[in-house]
Amino acid sequence: MCLSVTDRWTEDSHAMEDEKSYDPEDRTLKFVERQDDIALDEDPSVLKAEMSCGHAVTPESLTGWCKYLLSQGQYKFICPALIGKRKCDVEWSYQEVRRLAALTALEMQQFEETMSTLASTKLFDVKSCPGCKTLVVRQDTFNLNVHCKVCSADKGQAYQFCWQCLSPWKNPGLAIGRCGNTGCSNRELQLLKECPTVSLSQVQGVTDCPSIRACPTCGILLEHDKTGCKNLRCLRCNKEFCFVCLKLKSECKKTSSPYKLCPSGVAPRQKAIPIWSGNQR
Repeated sequence: MCLSVTDRWTEDSHAMEDEKSYDPEDRTLKFVERQDDIALDEDPSVLKAEMSCGHAVTPESLTGWCKYLLSQGQYKFICPALIGKRKCDVEWSYQEVRRLAALTALEMQQFEETMSTLASTKLFDVKSCPGCKTLVVRQDTFNLNVHCKVCSADKGQAYQFCWQCLSPWKNPGLAIGRCGNTGCSNRELQLLKECPTVSLSQVQGVTDCPSIRACPTCGILLEHDKTGCKNLRCLRCNKEFCFVCLKLKSECKKTSSPYKLCPSGVAPRQKAIPIWSGNQR
């Protein structure tokens, strides 16, 4: 499992208070008497339903898992259940999730707004303006000086902010490289530089690996949960890569098992973050 370090989900303060449960008279659902394949709960008193992939869920566990995926920047809902050592990875439709998670009207609004936002960030270099919070597309990936049209219209004068530190741009003489704010730095590069090292318990010989990596394809920061094999599927670009050597899985598997140290060893900490065009396949 991989954990994105950015784009955390923020739950509404009016989150549901009562625990969800299925209606035992609902004949549109297939109820099963086995453990919840997401929460691994075996309580026989809790009614469970079967997803299209064959795995059992409760509305609580399904809602929680899908909210987690959204918080990690993933707008596609992938089954996390294990089949032996392999993940199911079947994609559920939003319609199926909405029904079996018994989403409330508020949750449906949250899900749909978040899914729309994430879909747009997948196609463009997008961030939320620190002034008005609307999404801004950066046209020039090498220019840190970004102009927000909404704030400029509201303020009656040009509003620019730094793509790197998200503070108002203070240095008009340097339109591209330095915003003029004290302490401005690339927070993502800082995370890559300062994150602790970890051991991957299921991967033989990997005892000192940076705990955070930038996806070699799209640049999103990912964190390994320290269990399972060394390969991760990126939540944004959907590419699989080796967390240890940073090669794509298709290349790494030519010389190494998913559960053994790569011949080239552990790749050093990354000093640059790949820039993703959004249309790479």
